[in-house]
Parts: sequence; C-alpha cells; structure tokens
Amino acid sequence: MNSNLFVTKRNGEKELIDLEKIHRVITWAAEGLDQVSVSQVELKSHIQFYDGIKTEDIHETIIKAAADLISEEAPDYQYLAARLAVFHLRKKAYGQFEPPKLHAHVVKMVEAAKYDQHLLSDYSQAEFEQMESFIDHSRDLDFSYAAVKQLEGKYLVQNRVSGEIYESAQFLYILVAACLFAKYPKDTRLSYVEKFYHAISTFKLSLPTPIMSGVRTPTRQFSSCVLIECADSLDSINATSSAIVKYVSQRAGIGINAGRIRALGSNIRNGEAFHTGCIPFYKHFQTAVKSCSQGGVRGGAATLFYPLWHLEVESLLVLKNNRGVEENRVRHLDYGVQFNKLMYQRLIKGESITLFSPGDVPGLYEAFFADQDKFEELYCQYENDDSIRKKRIKAIELFTLFAQERASTGRIYLQNVDHCNTHSPFEPEVAPIRQSNLCLEIALPTKPMEDVNDPKGEIALCTLSAFNLGAIDSLDELEGLADLAVRALDSLLDYQDYPVPAALNATMGRRTLGIGVINFAYYLAKNGVFYSNGSANNLTHRTFEAIQYYLLKASNELAKEQGACPKFNETRLAKGILPVDTYKKEIDQVTSEPLHLDWESLRESIKQHGVRNSTVSALMPSETSSQISNATNGIEPPRGLISIKASKDGILKQVVPEYQRLKDSYELLWNIPSNEGYLELVGIMQKFVDQTISANTNYDPARFEGGKVPVKQILKDILTAYKLGVKTMYYHNTRDGASDQDAQDDGCEGGACKI
Repeated sequence: MNSNLFVTKRNGEKELIDLEKIHRVITWAAEGLDQVSVSQVELKSHIQFYDGIKTEDIHETIIKAAADLISEEAPDYQYLAARLAVFHLRKKAYGQFEPPKLHAHVVKMVEAAKYDQHLLSDYSQAEFEQMESFIDHSRDLDFSYAAVKQLEGKYLVQNRVSGEIYESAQFLYILVAACLFAKYPKDTRLSYVEKFYHAISTFKLSLPTPIMSGVRTPTRQFSSCVLIECADSLDSINATSSAIVKYVSQRAGIGINAGRIRALGSNIRNGEAFHTGCIPFYKHFQTAVKSCSQGGVRGGAATLFYPLWHLEVESLLVLKNNRGVEENRVRHLDYGVQFNKLMYQRLIKGESITLFSPGDVPGLYEAFFADQDKFEELYCQYENDDSIRKKRIKAIELFTLFAQERASTGRIYLQNVDHCNTHSPFEPEVAPIRQSNLCLEIALPTKPMEDVNDPKGEIALCTLSAFNLGAIDSLDELEGLADLAVRALDSLLDYQDYPVPAALNATMGRRTLGIGVINFAYYLAKNGVFYSNGSANNLTHRTFEAIQYYLLKASNELAKEQGACPKFNETRLAKGILPVDTYKKEIDQVTSEPLHLDWESLRESIKQHGVRNSTVSALMPSETSSQISNATNGIEPPRGLISIKASKDGILKQVVPEYQRLKDSYELLWNIPSNEGYLELVGIMQKFVDQTISANTNYDPARFEGGKVPVKQILKDILTAYKLGVKTMYYHNTRDGASDQDAQDDGCEGGACKI
C-alpha cells in the first residue's frame, strides 16, 4: 500500500495518511471479537483510499469495509463495524472520543435549543453530577452495526439538514430517564432515573421511535399510535381531516374509522341531494395523510376501517388494487375490514351476507361493536324489511374477494370487532372499541368530533414500549421492569403536549399504555422450542401470563399512589373482570398450562384501588427499535439468520442473537410449514394481552400445487385465527423468491407505531 497519499483534515490542511493510527483504531475495535481480521478490514479500506481523501471519508471507508464483511461465517464483524462507527460518531459529536461531562453537555444543548430547558430548571448541577455516575459510556460498544446506523439515522439529536450530530447513545438514555421522572418527589426520583437508565441502556426495555428521538427535545408528542373516528357529517369529516394533518406532522401512525359514512346514492336532506358515497371522502383523508412529511423522510401513513356489511364494500375492497383508474381507487391508504361472528357463520353455512348503508339501519352500526346479540337481531330484522335499500351477496364470494385483495396487496387487514369488545378491559356499552390503528395492535375507545375543538370527541393515543424477552434471565425480572415501564410511560402522558382537545380528553380519562415484547424468536431459540409444532405453547402461556400480571400489578400500585384513571368506571376491571376471565376458551385446547400467579389477590386489589391505566399491553411490530437492541422483530420469526434491512443509509445486515451457539435452534419464516402453530401462539398471547397483536400470515406459493396459494387456505387461516380469539390480523406476506430481506418500508416507518 502506498503510504505517500495525503489526507485533507477538517481544517483544510493536508498531511500524510497515518496508516499506523488507522491500524491502532481497527485493532481496538477488534478486541475480544471472534473470527475477525484486522488486516482484511485494512486491505478492503486501503484500496479505496485516494490522494487528498478527507479524514471523514477515511472513517466512513473503514466502517463500510468492516460492515461488508458481516456474514454467517463471521458475524462478529457487526460489532467491529459498530465500534468503528461509534468512534466516528463521537468524534463528529464532540471532536474527540471521550464524551463531555453530562451537565456541561446539557447546558450547551439547552442554549442551542436542542434540549428542553426544563432539564436545567428541574435538576440541579449536583443532581446532574449524580446522574453522571450512573452512566456507562462503554455500553456504546455493545451495539451492533445496524443499531448504530439506526441511532444515527433516527434517534440521536441532530440537524437533519446539515447532518451534524450532537450526542451519543448513553446521553440519550440518561436524559430520557431524567425527563420522564422529573416530576417525581426529589427524594426518590434519582433512584428511578438510575433504574430506568440501566433497563433501557442494557436493552431490557425497548423504547419506541417517538420517545427515543423526541424526549429531551423541545418537541413534546411521543404517542406512536393515534385513532381518529369519523361521524357521517361534513363537520365531522372536516374535523377528522384536520386532526389527521396535526398528528401526521407529529410523526404518529394513524387509524381512521370511516365506517359510518353512508353509501353512494343515499338521500341527503330528504332527497334534496344524492350522496357521493365513501370514496371521495376516503380520497380526502388520503390527501390529509400525505400532506405532511415525517421528519423530512416520507409522507404519513394510515389504515382506514369499515365493516364487511357496508353497502359499498365491493368497491371498497378493491381500493388498493393496481387495476382500475384513479377515480375509483384510493391506493395510498391501507384498509382494515371489520368482521364478527355472524359474518363467519354465514360463510361456514354457505349463506349470503346482506349489505346496508349504515345511515339506513338505525342502531345497527352501534350494535356491531357494543352488543353482538342485538346486532344479530337488528341485522335479521333489517334483512326482512323490504323498505330498506340493501344488496345480498353470497358470503363465499365476499370473503373470496377479501382474501384475494389481501393476498395481492398484502395490506388489507382484518379486525374481529366482537373479540375486540368481548375480550377487552372496556365495557362495550359505554366505551366500545370501533377501530384499531395502522399496525393493528391498538384497541381503544374513540368518539367522533363535530369540530376539531370538540371536547366531547375522543381521539385515542397509545404510548408504547416493550420488554426484550431475550435479555431477561427469569420471568421474575418482569416485575421490576413492568413497574419501571408503567411509571415511565404514565409520566409521559402528563409530560407531552396534545394538539387536539379530543386527544387530551381521551388520554387523561383513560391513561392507556401498550407494552409489548421484542426478541420472541430468540427467546424461543434460547429455550429450544419452535413456532410450528406446539412445543412453545406452554412457555408462551407462562411468559404472557407473567407479562400481563406484572403490568396490571404495576398499574394497580401506581393507582394506590396517584389515583386510578378518571374513567376507570368504564372498564370491566372496575368489576374485577380481568383478561383471564374473558378469553376464548378454545385456547385451552392448545395449551394445558395452568395459571401460576395470584390473580385473585390482584383482582381484589384492583376492585379496591383501581388501575392508573385502562390498558397496559399491546404487541407491536417494533421493526426499527428492535434493531437498536439487536433483537428479532416483535413476535415474528426471522426470514434469515442474517436479515437484510433496508434503511435510508442503504442496506444493513443484522445477525440473529447468539448466532454461533443457536443457529440450528432458530425456526426461519419460510421453513415454517403453515400458519397454524404461529396462530396458536398469537391466540395464547391474546388470552392475556388487553389490546391486540400485530400478527401476520405468511405463504410460500412453492408449497402449493401450481405455485399458487389457494383462497381456501387463506380463508381457513382466517377462520382458525377467529376460533382462537385473535382480534386483528396485519400483513399477508407472500414469498416472492426474489429476496428474503425484511421489508422495512411498511407504513409503520418513521415512528408510526413501529416502535
């Protein structure tokens, strides 16, 4: 290698490239790692050096050279590349590898308006010095390469125009903790800051994108998911649209319930006008969703919900289809179609489904969510009333159209509204669940607004976090972690701003949280059990029992300290009815695991003291935040032992945890023979989870005759999910053979509930 090349320094001066210095940095980064070669990284880097290269470009070249060497044979290059990237990142942020003192850093960042000034008014210099003693900057060296790139791209405070970075990860973690516990009593708060800092910086708890990127900055909106319901009036449609714009601009993922809007041709003002139907209004919502970019990276994303029995359903089911013309398609929204037991019964019995415009059938839309017996009674009554406009279609034809559209777009989702209401913490007569969200894991009450300042409306927000199952050694650890997670997220509800009164109204009344899991695939591999053959069923039951029990217990303890949420009386919990009382009993056929925890004492304590939070659990996709913890996504099986993640910085390779020891214990997505075992696990989780679950179905056409997935198989899986009490179904993934990379561009990106 010719060492007579010159490097251009940051100040513009030129000097000879110091290969020995580069060698020392790579050697430092390789310390303690297996099967990595310093000389190979040097070789790959050196051939890309040129005369006059900038210092910064040398760093980038070395990092890229190490990252390119990540493979199944040598997975530790992901840590070598990560350490080099951390070295580079700190030099950019601080001009040196050693981070500054915490207090001096915060003062500088508050003066630059990068951090929220409350940090300095709430905490003294002495307290910052105490926090300094909690920080372990060496934890930066535990990140994988994919994690460092995600931190750089999304989470660290930076100037997104110039690319300047102002902090490193441990400052992010300690300051998130400081912000969330700032209002705790002075004699206890630093102990919570310390515990929470250790939980998040050692990856035991995972935080969503809005919290990691936003808490500590002057921007204060951190809910990942926002549910907005629309009534059948122009005022409500306009209020919905206005709320969408406000929340898209705050990087939240949107769920829109537009199922009440009457069908094409309905009377307006006693026949004075002819209603244009749903599609023009859905287009209006699409425009609102796409009107703001999220952090300059992309437009917003939303899922819109409507019932299967809507008179326009045949047109609505094909809105995402690539065939057709712009006038009859609304392709930039995703859709959630709502089912219940009666719809499935009509399918199984080979009968017809009758379609109605919601405005023509008084009480039917409300009963669809609040009271299943009343719905069936009204539905049959309206079917026999010849004065009401309607259309009959064979159930198999309608379900087939749904299955075909779900298969061809992958993004026509499903909500079982009866399960969402019968197995819910809320009393459906007073607080029905009428929709979910973009990623299908939130199930919360909503009320339409008549204008954007309507205080009677309810926009449901959900604030998320997750346990990293791979990082815990015993289920007992969940008790302390649940206490931290519930306290931190509950504080966040008071800490953040609410751009729309209906959101403040719902959040302060219900104080809903959604704590889920990441790294489930690693958890199964570590325990030697599999998705497909039932071997994981009992472990899953024990695990999710512990999760829900400790979360409810934590919320109950917080209620003793700070009071129950004001709308506790609208929950079943107020009567002592818990998720273990209302689950679908078919689950008992797939696991015989008994309950292990003291639910009776918890039930009595909840009846007496209430809970601080109406909901505590939801299982989200966690696509990007799981990468920070080097964990597998949510509850999903990995597609490969090395997953290829697309990001705005290019392609990132992520290796499954403990690859060398456990590579034969992972069950990869396309090796799983059918959806049945996975759906059983989702059903077991749903027994305990009080909101819902981002659950996918996956199909490899090569497993079927003629290389085509039969509609019959898709419908069988949908019926299996319903039988097991599954509330919602998210993606329909089809293996296309082209690549097994994990799709990251999934609408949940950019903080939109993709925790």
